[in-house]
Amino acid sequence: MNFRYLGNSGLKISEITYGNWLTHGSQVENDVATKCVQAALDAGISTFDTADVYANTKAETVLGDALKGERRESLEIFTKVYWPTGPGGKNDTGLSRKHIMESINGSLQRLQTDYVDLYQAHRYDTETPLEETMTAFADIVRQGKALYIGVSEWTAEQIREGHKLAQELNIQLISSQPQYSMLWRVIEGEVVPTCEELGISQIVWSPIAQGVLTGKYQPGQPAPEGSRAADEKGGADMIKRFMNDDVLTRVQKLKPIADEAGLTMAQLAVAWVLQNKNVAAALVGASRPEQVAENVKAAGVKLEDAQMKAIDEALGDIVERDPGKTKETAPQTRVA
Repeated sequence: MNFRYLGNSGLKISEITYGNWLTHGSQVENDVATKCVQAALDAGISTFDTADVYANTKAETVLGDALKGERRESLEIFTKVYWPTGPGGKNDTGLSRKHIMESINGSLQRLQTDYVDLYQAHRYDTETPLEETMTAFADIVRQGKALYIGVSEWTAEQIREGHKLAQELNIQLISSQPQYSMLWRVIEGEVVPTCEELGISQIVWSPIAQGVLTGKYQPGQPAPEGSRAADEKGGADMIKRFMNDDVLTRVQKLKPIADEAGLTMAQLAVAWVLQNKNVAAALVGASRPEQVAENVKAAGVKLEDAQMKAIDEALGDIVERDPGKTKETAPQTRVA
């Protein structure tokens, strides 16, 4: 496993970071989830990312149980706040001081830890003053409940405003967690240059494009039984943007590139995002321990310039690059 600094900080994290998003607490049994976490630890992964909203807080509980007994100082545990949790009442959502303060306490209890290494704003709250949000984060850092602050799916302008306030409050905003893959490159135009300027790293989610970049979805064929595209509870809605024959046909052209590199298509996809110097880590999840063992083989892989060019040529104009998609896909009002 390779390790990279997170933003302009002294914190190192594993460049393959384990995320327990859709699977833990909802799709797979807890014992399988625990085996996946153990497989991650065995593979040298030290960084684990979750959120209070995943499986409506159950994912945090599963992760906390799975990591119980591990040396806390050897781990980096990340979680997030914004989306509705609990019964979804009027203050059970957003980035108000009330919701943030109550949420960090709940997350720490479920994760069975005194602090998280990184606490992230899971989206931008259009209905709470940013000063209120950042002041609450600053108080959490000063209380020792979080060491660093991050954001997820914020625009370049929002990141710049948050970073400015963080500096004024003397806390470190060091990370951005966006979607990023060969197919979804919307951060490259604005978010990445802004973050490079400010000393902020990317922790990218969905580097395999919800499984599309594994090549298992064939053009003109129904989605395999048990796959994410066939599971309405498991992310079928998110994956549908890629589920057209044009995209799937282009993706199949990546197979000879992966073969030449001695990688699976999934490993090629993870290795590709790690070529971006602003990316500190690629988030990978798993529903089986074997998937973890396979994905970590992308760590430390250096793709040649010719291979990167071949990937661009294979995918052509199906790649989404519009920076406006970050704002377009974000909640315009607080979800309550």
